[in-house]
Amino acid sequence: MGLLTKEYGMSLRTRLRALVLVVSCGLAATLAVTTAASAQSYPSKPVRLIIPFGAGGITDVAGRLVGQHLGEELGQPVVIDNRAGAGGAIAAQALAQAQPDGYTLLLGTVGTQVVNKMLYSKLAYDPAALVPVSLVSNSPYVLAVNGVPGVNDLPGLVAYAKAHPGALNFGSAGNGSSPHLGIELFKLASGTQIVHVPFKSGAEAVNAALSGQVQIVIDALPVIAPHARTGKLKLLAIADEQRSPAAPQLPTSTEQKLPEFQIGSWNALVAPPGTPAAQVDVLNAALARAMKRPALVARLAEMGIEPMQTGVPAYLAHAQRETAKWSRVIQAAGTKLD
Repeated sequence: MGLLTKEYGMSLRTRLRALVLVVSCGLAATLAVTTAASAQSYPSKPVRLIIPFGAGGITDVAGRLVGQHLGEELGQPVVIDNRAGAGGAIAAQALAQAQPDGYTLLLGTVGTQVVNKMLYSKLAYDPAALVPVSLVSNSPYVLAVNGVPGVNDLPGLVAYAKAHPGALNFGSAGNGSSPHLGIELFKLASGTQIVHVPFKSGAEAVNAALSGQVQIVIDALPVIAPHARTGKLKLLAIADEQRSPAAPQLPTSTEQKLPEFQIGSWNALVAPPGTPAAQVDVLNAALARAMKRPALVARLAEMGIEPMQTGVPAYLAHAQRETAKWSRVIQAAGTKLD
């Protein structure tokens, strides 16, 4: 009897294990089908793209252009949501609090993704927790001067600055802004002493250069070029490795023996923490197609905006390089925002 009970018990356990296995396989299969169906139906409604700056700036312009073509590839409109303030931290926080369903994205910048964590002792979001989708574009900065006698190129500016330490001023969009860090990078690369004058916006910094309040300003080509064409500002270099099709006559910083001086307004598509890989894959593929559209490429080129390599690996490698570069600059400048 004991043997019969033992054999019966072993048989029951075997049957239970088999039942559990069948149920588990069924659940897994159901989950796989559900996930596949979800990926195939995504997106089924408009996608919101948060821009971390106000309307009209180079980040906003790039976001709207790319967003339009991305929406056409996705088959759903991409709705722009401008959330300016705190170097992009307000926009990044809004993304971090959004549902991770692929319907809310951020056009990330060097600020939201890299330097904010170096400038602020406390952030309301964790840049490392945001899910990268892809790099999008880069707008190389140009350096321009006004009221610096006899200076026509970067070597001339370096020589003048070294002969007149502390006599030159540069304007920026505020402490910790990309133009500010860009000139700090220039100072570090050239060994010069130039005084920083922060303003509330890039437009104010450009206006200060036009009026002679500051002698140096850097910003994206579409911001500076109109004033250079009227002769009010003198372009010295584009802070990049390659010349821009929008200003082919303008030599690069690399050509002028300052290869370390490279900065631009780059953007990346970023999703909330926990966004499923299936949605990221759909977005990645759609963005890759959009960035190859001749109409988009031509329009971006007209404005001096360069498409960047798409995909998560390219983003991760770029972010790592940017982290190493800007940590060195910020440490040397001693810049902190709290």
